[in-house]
Amino acid sequence: MNGVFSRIRSIIGLFLIGNPFAVSIGASNLCPGDTLISYPMTVLPNRFQQVTDKIITSKAFQITYIGVPLVVSGLIIKSEDDHFHNLRNSYIPKFRNHYDDYLQYVPAVTMIAMKTAGVEGRNSWGRMLASDAFSAVLMGVTVNALKYSTHVKRPDGSKNNSFPSGHTAMAFMTATMLHKEYGLTRSPWYSVGAYSIATATAVSRMMNNKHWLSDVTVGAGIGILSTELGYFLADLIFKEKGITRSYLDFDNDNFDRNPSFLSLYMGFSLMPTRFRLTPEIKMKASPGSTTGFEGAWFMNRYLGIGGRLIVTSMPLSLTEPLSQSIPIEIVKRVQSLQSDPLDIASLHIGPYFSYPLTDRFHVGSKLLIGGNIIPSNTISALYLDNSGEVKEYKLSSVKTNFGISYGTGASLTYVIKHNLSVKVFLDYNCFPFRFVTFLTNREEESVRYEKHKTLNSTTLGASVNVMLW
Repeated sequence: MNGVFSRIRSIIGLFLIGNPFAVSIGASNLCPGDTLISYPMTVLPNRFQQVTDKIITSKAFQITYIGVPLVVSGLIIKSEDDHFHNLRNSYIPKFRNHYDDYLQYVPAVTMIAMKTAGVEGRNSWGRMLASDAFSAVLMGVTVNALKYSTHVKRPDGSKNNSFPSGHTAMAFMTATMLHKEYGLTRSPWYSVGAYSIATATAVSRMMNNKHWLSDVTVGAGIGILSTELGYFLADLIFKEKGITRSYLDFDNDNFDRNPSFLSLYMGFSLMPTRFRLTPEIKMKASPGSTTGFEGAWFMNRYLGIGGRLIVTSMPLSLTEPLSQSIPIEIVKRVQSLQSDPLDIASLHIGPYFSYPLTDRFHVGSKLLIGGNIIPSNTISALYLDNSGEVKEYKLSSVKTNFGISYGTGASLTYVIKHNLSVKVFLDYNCFPFRFVTFLTNREEESVRYEKHKTLNSTTLGASVNVMLW
């Protein structure tokens, strides 16, 4: 009879593989003489992991796995540049600073300084300079060829050479040089620092109103691809000559570690909820953009605590005519609505959850609570007067709103390198708000109107994560 029960327990155990609580319970109920078979703590088959590992270790993948997706994603989001630009105009419309003119060179200066100080990197001086020269030529030719053939106007209207961002390409090219010379040979934290500076340069170009998001995304991809190809050409020419330090070995990494992370968060947001600012003004939010930072510290492989700071911007539009909101002599000549986007800045904290499907693939979720702010806004109707000139008629003003919000989401993370992973996610957010609006009636008097409404939004996006193993 004990043998029968033992077989039943073995069968049940097969269905519970991957659940750490189930495994511990099963082990504690073994009868004397029973044998406990150890199974991998993953859900996906080992064959799947072997195939993916083979792909990511190929030379073609190593050269293109970051640069090509950046270029492709930049081309895809080009039609959405206005949405991300609205974030800048909403929160820092007067930002002007020239530090990004110097920040782009910091990784290169750091690399040269370390080499001069005698800190041994991957290559000798001659091989390093040759690799860097190849990279600079490839980057410069590509960036300038695109700038003066696409003729994309800068956000501030100053010139028609916005695409792609030369500052960003330079920053990511020099960051990849430092990454290959010291990040892959001495410590991954050189790579983390270099790419953080490059990212700060890219963000600064948008903050300074000099570039669109697509400009900096494609620029980053070109900078990385140019350096990868530059070093590849040098490797073909020099073979083993001039290599002074071998790459660190990450092939046997222990992935059975807590998946703590810091990430740059970016996605497209949709708010299906329609809302009424006043009895006459009924509006909806069009698809917009969300960006920010997210991070979590995990106490084990499954449970952590973390948070995110994000800003969202979604254009507003009317769902019904304004016939009851403005004087009768104007209503027939209304051309369009003038309004700032619906902007929401949020700070959330809460538990994060992760589960390893394989060593490199993780599914995750979270339950967050926090606060948010919707800045004040003025809504006006633009109309043509009797002379054909465009005039503005103020409809209402909305006060700044503070409130509590909630969030959750699901994600899939793939660990590419020792300290680098990428994640795709679908997040849901709930914002209970109290809108206080001052309506300008037909007599041009200001009337207070208050409305309680719960706004719901979903965000589909991706993030690049620094893994804090």
